[in-house]
This record gives sequence, C-alpha cells and structure tokens, in this order.
Amino acid sequence: MSKAVVDIETIGFDFGSYDKKSRDYLLKYSQTEEEKINVEKRLSLYPLTGEIVAIGILNPDSLKGCVLFQDSDSGLKKIEEDGIVYEAGGEKDILKKFWELIKAYDQVITFNGRGFDIPFLMIRSAVNKIRPSKNLMGYRFDHKNHCDLLEQLTFYGAIRKFNLDFYAKSFGIKSSKDEGIDGSMVQDLYKKGKYIEIARYCFRDVMTTAELYDRWDKYIRF
Repeated sequence: MSKAVVDIETIGFDFGSYDKKSRDYLLKYSQTEEEKINVEKRLSLYPLTGEIVAIGILNPDSLKGCVLFQDSDSGLKKIEEDGIVYEAGGEKDILKKFWELIKAYDQVITFNGRGFDIPFLMIRSAVNKIRPSKNLMGYRFDHKNHCDLLEQLTFYGAIRKFNLDFYAKSFGIKSSKDEGIDGSMVQDLYKKGKYIEIARYCFRDVMTTAELYDRWDKYIRF
C-alpha cells in the first residue's frame, strides 16, 4: 500500500479587506477588544477566511516527497534539498499539483487532518474551481484510506487530545517545533516574504508526523 503523509500551512486574509457587513458578521460574538483581536488572529484556521501557503507530501517508506508553497515575488520555482523537492506557485497552482500527486497514493496520513487539513484543502480547491482527484475524508472509523493520527491516538476522542509537539516529545521523537517556528508564526513569516522558511517548516511537520505514524503502526495499530 502506497502512503503519503500530508500537512498544510495556512494564513488568514487581511481583516481590513472585508466589507463592513462581513467584518460585523465575523465579530458578531466578540464583546471585548481582546476577543476582537483573537477573531483576527484565528482567520487562518478557516478555509473561507484564509488560504493555503504550503502543502507537504512525504512517502514515509521511501522518504521522498515535496513541498508545494506560495512564493509571490522571489521568482523561485523549484529547488531540491536532501531529496525533497520544493516547488513554488500561487494557491491555485499548488492545489492543482497536490491533487495530481495525491491520486497515486492508497493511504493518506495526517495529524488532525480530518479536523483541519483535508477540509481546508477541499474547500480551498472549490473556491479556486478545482475538483479534488479523490475523497480524502472517507469513512472516519477506517484508517486504511485516511489515517488521522489524532483520531487514532485519542481512540476517536475517548481520551484527551494533545498537540503534535507534545506527542512528539512524549514519544521521544524530534519535534518540528524544535527549531523555533510553530504554526502561529506562519502569518508573520509570510508577510516578511520568508516563503522558503515556511516550506521547510511544513516539511519538518510532515517528518514529525511520519515518525509518529511509525510508532503508532508498530506499537498500537491492530
């Protein structure tokens, strides 16, 4: 069975770009200034208020893969580092390339992919008028097509959820956050034009997820 570990990085749209009616709608339940600021900070969490800036794909058996990422002004198109291809384009470009690549795999492996990555990929594809090449959600209680490690490690919500960094440290795995970048910093990095840094961080997330999958596969899966 061919496998692909998938992870995405996202940013939120500029809150000021929305018209007044849309801004009022987004702030509907915000009473304090702090709550309003938090709404703006969380725009990257939803596919109607944010966009995808990086998609990482890794074959955990061959350790070959790629990161498709947005790079609006550097002119960088494609480079290779340690067997991983980094390919730049607009959001529509990287989504089209993702669906072309992913159809070759039998199983997708994610961390919280059902709750975030896959719905985000599918909605953003629809916004960009791209039809997904396959349904990556599938049946929730069968990991053969989509193995969401957060579902598996919590036994479908029977026990508490932890973030990827905490799981990695608990299992003695090198965390993708060890180099000082986490998902909350992606928006600022993008604004500063540090696109390749975001892409490399996305790949580290994919590697951490792949190692966590290996532990689950060897010691927990039945």
